[in-house]
Amino acid sequence: MSEIKVLPCLFLKDKVFVKGFKDSAVLSDDPVSYAESLSHKGAEKIIIFDLSKTDKEHDEALTVLRNVIRKVDVPVIGAGNVKRSEDVKKLLYAGCKAAALNMAKEENVKLIEEVSKRFSKEKIMVCVDADEQVLNNIDAIKEYTNGAILVNDKAGSSYKDIDVYGINADTENMTFEVNLNCQFKWADLNKNSDNMVPVIVQDYKTEQVLMLAYMNEEAFNKTIETGVMTYYSRSRDELWIKGLTSGHYQYVKDMYIDCDNDTILVHVAQIGAACHTGSYSCFYKEAFKKSSSNHNPSKVFDEVYATIMDRKMNPKEGSYTNYLFDKGIDKILKKVGEEATEIVIAAKNPDKEEIKYEIADFLYHAMVLMAECDVTWEDITEELANR
Repeated sequence: MSEIKVLPCLFLKDKVFVKGFKDSAVLSDDPVSYAESLSHKGAEKIIIFDLSKTDKEHDEALTVLRNVIRKVDVPVIGAGNVKRSEDVKKLLYAGCKAAALNMAKEENVKLIEEVSKRFSKEKIMVCVDADEQVLNNIDAIKEYTNGAILVNDKAGSSYKDIDVYGINADTENMTFEVNLNCQFKWADLNKNSDNMVPVIVQDYKTEQVLMLAYMNEEAFNKTIETGVMTYYSRSRDELWIKGLTSGHYQYVKDMYIDCDNDTILVHVAQIGAACHTGSYSCFYKEAFKKSSSNHNPSKVFDEVYATIMDRKMNPKEGSYTNYLFDKGIDKILKKVGEEATEIVIAAKNPDKEEIKYEIADFLYHAMVLMAECDVTWEDITEELANR
């Protein structure tokens, strides 16, 4: 028997999230941030319905969809506005884990077999709002979809031979059971003299160290239960849910225990700033720094890109980067093309020094193009991760 789950559902109309099909009351004018918060709160999947009417609105909705997928850490299912195979392709290419076809529409019923064979049945599911829509198409659903059905909350939920998911259209106050299923219990940890354990907190994307705090047993268990970082404040002598007053919550992504079982390392999604001073990290006071060349690839890319963006925002006389920005997109594209050709030529040379130089040259010009088009390295890496 399949468990019936309630999943958060976003209905996009005029680039905002509305409460339901017929309810036009706006729930959020920032659907991307709203979806991100659902992801942090423990949603297993997010369903996005495109309610647009025109081609222009449809393109805008797809942009919102892509931006949501870049921000959330859970699978996104795309639905709505599917009329032909190409519409399914757009949803999947945007990064959706699956596309849901509406069984209330005859053209969608006819489309199931075609898109299943083109994109694989694992990427196709259906949504219904009446029992007969499942019963009348049950053979096609079983043969050409992944077996998951999105059921509007008006419909029945008696389809036990296949996976059934219920949709709740009003997710304004929806909360989710997180339960991190931690492999360690408080009794497994070696506590200090205050019966606490220190916790090191890092940004889960950049691995920047954000803060150091302490947990007692209650804070540890609360963190595991809710997925929200909870500490024990030694100065206030009380439980401390990070972000409860400031809104700067920390949502747990993963947790590690050190070799001696006496220190916890947690990677989090940090909302706002971690430090009470307003600094993103509590570790912002530089004591000293030995000059050395940084060879961490991600940091090098970030630093070079940051320098390019600084030149864009604060032009410097005599800067080659500013020369490219001044000449505009056509000049930048010309240089990217030239450098790509140089790589091809250099690759025929057995000396790898030449190709290293040319690839570095190409990457620099590619980053200038990224800056010109307001594309960041995070955008690129998230796109690669979603493929």
